[in-house]
Amino acid sequence: MARKTKAEAAATREALLDAAEEVFFAKGVARTSLEQIARHAGLTRGAVYWHFKNKGDLFMALVERVHMPFQSLMEAVSKADETISPMEAIRLACHAGLARLEQPSHQRILSILLHRCEFFSDINPLAMQDDIGEECYSEMLIVFKEAEHQQLLREDVTPEVATRMLQSALGGLFHDWLRTPDAFSIHQRGGELIDTLIRIMQR
Repeated sequence: MARKTKAEAAATREALLDAAEEVFFAKGVARTSLEQIARHAGLTRGAVYWHFKNKGDLFMALVERVHMPFQSLMEAVSKADETISPMEAIRLACHAGLARLEQPSHQRILSILLHRCEFFSDINPLAMQDDIGEECYSEMLIVFKEAEHQQLLREDVTPEVATRMLQSALGGLFHDWLRTPDAFSIHQRGGELIDTLIRIMQR
């Protein structure tokens, strides 16, 4: 059999990730086998192992599909307007992140991570959530420190407190929304929350 081209291999990998997203969401990660994912994708189990070492590796690749480093959101905002202040950049970056969350694939994958993935074998969902949270905290803190340097933060609000306030508010909103995503728009409600918090924290 002829070797697959790079484009064909990439398409196969994406098809497996699409299938994993659907089956994990329906059954949960622990109750899903690689065989089920392969069948759902119309492929063989061998195709799964060609692209992924195991189920944990596949799951990590799935989460990476929607992982949004805060720094990337900040860079996109700053690129659009290099004169933007740190506080306004944080506000706009949060808005952009919330808008992305309403994309169906993002919603499903993050729901899998938070509500449909049990700790087992080579997958530790709590550690993955902690890693993402710590990364976000570190990147937000850098921007709030710059805001303090530019005297944009209230004197009684430290960069550390500002970061925790924002991250805690977003985390609570995020969990509420994933439980009942049809109940409200996370972009709309979250946008109002972000705007209010930024007003409270800035001078």
